[in-house]
Amino acid sequence: MSDLIPAPRHVHDYTGHFALGPETRLMAGEGTATTERWLRGVLGAATGFPLDAGDTAANAIQLYLHPMVTKDLGEEGYRLMVRHDTVHLVGGGPAGLFWGAQTLRQLLGPDAFRRAPLPDRHWRLPVTHIQDSPRFRWRGLMLDVARHFMPKEGVLRQLDLMAAHKLNVFHFHLTDDQGWRVEIKRYPRLTEVGSWRARTKIGHRASPLWEDKPHGGFYTQDDIREIVAYAAERHITVVPEIDVPGHSQAAIAAYPELGNTDVITASTEEGTALSVWDNWGISANVLAPTDNTLRFYEGVFEELLELFPSEFVHVGGDECRKDQWRQSPAAQARIRELGLADEDELQSWFVGHFDKWLTARGRRLIGWDEIIEGGLAKGAAVSSWRGYAGGIAAARAGHDVVMCPEQYVYLDHRQAPGEDEPVPIGFVRTLEDVYRFEPVPAQLTEDEARHVLGTQANVWTEVMEDQGRVDYQAYPRLTAFAEVAWSALPAPAERDFAGFERRMSLHYRRLDALGVGYRPPSGPLPWQRRPGVLGRPIEGAPPNR
Repeated sequence: MSDLIPAPRHVHDYTGHFALGPETRLMAGEGTATTERWLRGVLGAATGFPLDAGDTAANAIQLYLHPMVTKDLGEEGYRLMVRHDTVHLVGGGPAGLFWGAQTLRQLLGPDAFRRAPLPDRHWRLPVTHIQDSPRFRWRGLMLDVARHFMPKEGVLRQLDLMAAHKLNVFHFHLTDDQGWRVEIKRYPRLTEVGSWRARTKIGHRASPLWEDKPHGGFYTQDDIREIVAYAAERHITVVPEIDVPGHSQAAIAAYPELGNTDVITASTEEGTALSVWDNWGISANVLAPTDNTLRFYEGVFEELLELFPSEFVHVGGDECRKDQWRQSPAAQARIRELGLADEDELQSWFVGHFDKWLTARGRRLIGWDEIIEGGLAKGAAVSSWRGYAGGIAAARAGHDVVMCPEQYVYLDHRQAPGEDEPVPIGFVRTLEDVYRFEPVPAQLTEDEARHVLGTQANVWTEVMEDQGRVDYQAYPRLTAFAEVAWSALPAPAERDFAGFERRMSLHYRRLDALGVGYRPPSGPLPWQRRPGVLGRPIEGAPPNR
């Protein structure tokens, strides 16, 4: 089964096959209803077979859970046994059964990923025995919908693509300087004002090009409930992100009292109301460190907790410019009142407030690695994006870590050095570079390494204006990342990238069937290029820190 992606832990192939046909039954044991419904839906659509329920083992796909699989392989593990006359798919838990169903779908061939049957197809599963379980519990994808909004149907599509690659955490970046994307009923101006901007920079912020039309959109609370439920049926947890105290200009535009009103920012003309930012980069407009701001965001998070049942809530905490706080008499008075040393400690105080607030409600705060600089509550976790250093420091301090270093898994970075590469941003990060990414730093001891919950790839959308651009930047690199997150791979230098490329030759056909506009191995297609749009390429090898 050398064409499976991610690669399973143990495979034993035999001769022969199981033939799937119109008489094949789908037998579902207790606790397997979600996978039964999903499998009947996708395979029924692709094959045209009804896959009716049945009670005879012959010519059947049997789904069930078993405690021995749980004991041996964990809740996310599974065993798939294909025989000549029947198929047994056994999960350690409901999630493990679902991941096994993803493997079964791959074994049927690329046409199993289509939504309607093609003529003259023969559906066969090779006789095999697979035992599999993931390396990490957090196998994540972050999607930024604040810079460029993705309609709900596009988000649901991304969840389907994640499930096909056994990714299980969807980090939903919902707010930033350029847009607020989630309905908060007690603060309607967050979406009335904050969800759209008057125009959008095309390309890097130094580009002279603009799209001179409004851009925006937001998800209603019912949209969010639908997204969360859709993800849960695919055993994906949705972790929301609401940025504080930086990356907050859209919120301040909607509610100016959240900002540092006693200073005039360089981005606002006197007498003119601040607007949702239309450029890229890091805005100087940050939240004021007032009790009013704290109460406001407590109200935001109260509604958010009702929508997202996730263990973790992401609060951003990164790239907070301190210029306004240095200039603000009110902020300086707050520093003295709290007995803090400087503006950096003021940011730590701000994040720490929500750390305690979320902990008191049975949730855990997670934020970008800047949040460790002033100390964290015991249960808080860190997304290590500025290389490995933040994650190493957090793990050594006893905090859980999700490794997502910019140098390896920021998928907005360009994929090749050629001039045809669209809107070239950052370092060249090839498919092979991602495949050789190692989430656990060698500097950690065995005990410290246990704090690495897993890893995540990040899709920042400043230069991804639509679904096609997201597809191009994410795939096929997200496929390599998925194998890193799931499979028990050897050390980076010893990984069989040539073998992975051979498996990708078939996987591209799966992506084709799913309608994914990935970057071809030979380079961008003519319609994937963006001639004349300025990027920000960085030459040389990425730093490894």
